[in-house]
Amino acid sequence: MVARRSLGRPFGRLWAAYAVSAYGSGLGFGALPLTAVLVVHASPAQVSALSAVGPAVGALIAVPLAPWVERRRKRPVMIGLDLCRFAAMASVPVAHAAGRLGFAQLLVVSAVVAAAKIAFNAASGAFLKTLLPPRDLLVANARLESTNWSSIAVGPPLGGAATGAFGPVATVLADAVSYLLSALGITAVRAREEPPREAGAARAGTGGALDGWRHLLAHPGLRALWLNNMLVAGLIMATEPLLAVLLLRDLGFPPWQYGLAFAAPCLGGLVGSRLARRVVARYGRHRVLRTAGTLRAVWLIGLALTPPGTAGLVTVIAVELAIIVHMSLYTPVLATYRLEQTPQHRVARTLTAWSTGQQTAIAVLTALAGLLADATSPRTALTVAGLLILATPLLLPRRESLAPAAEEATAPAGSGAG
Repeated sequence: MVARRSLGRPFGRLWAAYAVSAYGSGLGFGALPLTAVLVVHASPAQVSALSAVGPAVGALIAVPLAPWVERRRKRPVMIGLDLCRFAAMASVPVAHAAGRLGFAQLLVVSAVVAAAKIAFNAASGAFLKTLLPPRDLLVANARLESTNWSSIAVGPPLGGAATGAFGPVATVLADAVSYLLSALGITAVRAREEPPREAGAARAGTGGALDGWRHLLAHPGLRALWLNNMLVAGLIMATEPLLAVLLLRDLGFPPWQYGLAFAAPCLGGLVGSRLARRVVARYGRHRVLRTAGTLRAVWLIGLALTPPGTAGLVTVIAVELAIIVHMSLYTPVLATYRLEQTPQHRVARTLTAWSTGQQTAIAVLTALAGLLADATSPRTALTVAGLLILATPLLLPRRESLAPAAEEATAPAGSGAG
């Protein structure tokens, strides 16, 4: 039995700020597409562009931001990015009240929020590494992971109810306010943060922006985990629109059952994340990454077998629950290893490279799955995705690739944050 450990007041305040933002995003989940449909009366092609092009453009914007983030103290950067997201999201209800809200604005807001999210996550990862000793990183990542899954379980159903009562713009406003509250919470984190050292400053231009990819590709363990994660995340996310069509159109599920099928399994994220430290302490990191990394991939094929009626609802909940439990166990272990194996002066760029690669994989595989579903059927596309993901455990690293590496000792003398 591993006792619960306090990580100190600074982390507690950071965790609270993260929770406010996560629950706000959960409440506003899908609010921009709903606003496009219900308020702006966008076409289906425009709604698809909002869901795909906005985040893709945001990922491109985030790439040159990475060296800028690396060269600065991370707490002020996080506060600034939260305020940026607040301003972008708050512009939607302001424009709506003025009668000037249009699709172009929604597209810009989507791209800005996506870029700020990637840069914020990169800065927060680097800040977390300076805030806590290495022995506490797994506990911290597990707590953040559990908050993320609980917000997904609770937020969207409440957001759907709020949308029905007040319209989608109200949930956009709630999401905006959550970023403002998060910024205030991070302001209250009183922790000493050393200024980035100039000797190892990130190179300007494209070269500095690409250092994150260089680090991932040069490190055997991280390279294998990155490639595996891109494919697993891309294939899992590619099934979401397919499953929506299958359940709502082909099988005639009512909307509340569709929402329940996705919200209820997210509670499994609390289980997996809370077990992470105990399981690693008992079995070791390599075995957890290999086992949980495999088990988060083998269940997806079950979605292709979804029958109609109550049995179909139970099938989807069971499959999603199995995926999420193992994913929430795997993710904090992965996040901790990634921080441990990345020198401090490269954390922001490495996390940016990781996120942009994942976003690209999701966009590409979702588009390909949609084309396959149009040419065949959603069930066929789900089958193909389920079969392809069965090969992804082959990319998981072997034990020797995960051998501990001396972190700062591998950096050139005098190098520091860029």
